[in-house]
Amino acid sequence: MPSNVAQTVGVDISKATLDVYLHPQAIARQFPNTMAGVVDLLSWLGQRPIHRVIFEPTGAYHHRLERQLGNAGVPMVKVNPLQARRFAEAIGQRAKTDAVDAAMLARFGALDALQVRPMVSQTLSDMKELLVPRRGLVKDRVAASNRNHTHRAPLLKRLADQRLRQVERQIAAIDAALRALCQADVELKARLEILVSIPAIGEATALAMLIEMPELGAMDNKCAASLAGLAPVARDSGQHSGKRFIRAGRAHLRQALYMPALVAIRFNADMKAKYQALVAAGKPPKVAITAVMRKLLILANALLREHRNWTPKPA
Repeated sequence: MPSNVAQTVGVDISKATLDVYLHPQAIARQFPNTMAGVVDLLSWLGQRPIHRVIFEPTGAYHHRLERQLGNAGVPMVKVNPLQARRFAEAIGQRAKTDAVDAAMLARFGALDALQVRPMVSQTLSDMKELLVPRRGLVKDRVAASNRNHTHRAPLLKRLADQRLRQVERQIAAIDAALRALCQADVELKARLEILVSIPAIGEATALAMLIEMPELGAMDNKCAASLAGLAPVARDSGQHSGKRFIRAGRAHLRQALYMPALVAIRFNADMKAKYQALVAAGKPPKVAITAVMRKLLILANALLREHRNWTPKPA
C-alpha cells in the first residue's frame, strides 16, 4: 500500500487503554489511556497521512484524547454510539471487543457521510462539565420538593427542607460559575447577549443553547432544526405516507427550549399566531409547541449568524 494513501483511524476508548486501527492498511495498535499514551499515539499518527480519526464519546475517558487531537490539528469525528452499532450490524459484525470496535469505527469513518466538526473551545468544554451535574441537581430539586409535600413527620419535613435548600445553593453556585466563564470569554459573552435579547429566552436557556449547540449561527436553518431533532422525519414508502415525527437530535437542547416555547406562545404575538394556526388546522398541541420551539431555534440561529440582537417588528 503506498504510504501517501490517506488513512482512517478508529479508536476504541476505555478507562485504561486506547485500541487503535488503521484503515485500509489493517494495522492494529494499543496505547495506554494516559497523557503519555496519547502523546505516543499522536507521534505514531504523525508518521502517516491521516484523513480523520473516529471515536465514540465515553464520558470522562475520551476528553484527554479529544483535546490533544484538536490541539494537534488532527481531523476527528465523534460519532454517536448508536450509529456506530447500527453500522456494525449493517456490515454483519456481531462480535464486540475493543479491537473489533476500533476496526469497525475505522471502516465507518472511511465513509464521507461523516462530517468533521471543529473542536469546541476549552471554555465551552468546562461549561459543559458544569451543565451536566446542574441537570441532575434540578431533578433532585423536583424530587425533594415532591417528597416534602408527602411527609407528615416533622423530622422528615425538616430534613427535606434542608436538602431542598442545599440543592438550591448548589444550583446557584453552578449558575454563578457558568456565568463567570461566559462573561470572561468575549465571543461567548456577545453570543449570550444576542440570545437573551430574544423574548422568552432567559439566561439559563441561552447558556444551555450555547453549550448544547455551539454550531448555532454557523449553519443554515434547516440544518439547525435537524441537528436539534426538531425537524419532522418523513416515513414514506411507495404510495404510503407515514406519520412524521421528530427523533434523535440533541434532547437536552429540546428540553431547554420547551418552557421558553410555552412562554412565547402566551406573550409573543408571532409565536402565538403560529401555535393557534396549527391547532386550528387540527395539529395536536404538542406538535404545535414543537413548531414554536423550532421557530425559536431558527430565530436564534439567524440572529447569531447576522451578529445582531432581536428587535421588535415596527407597528
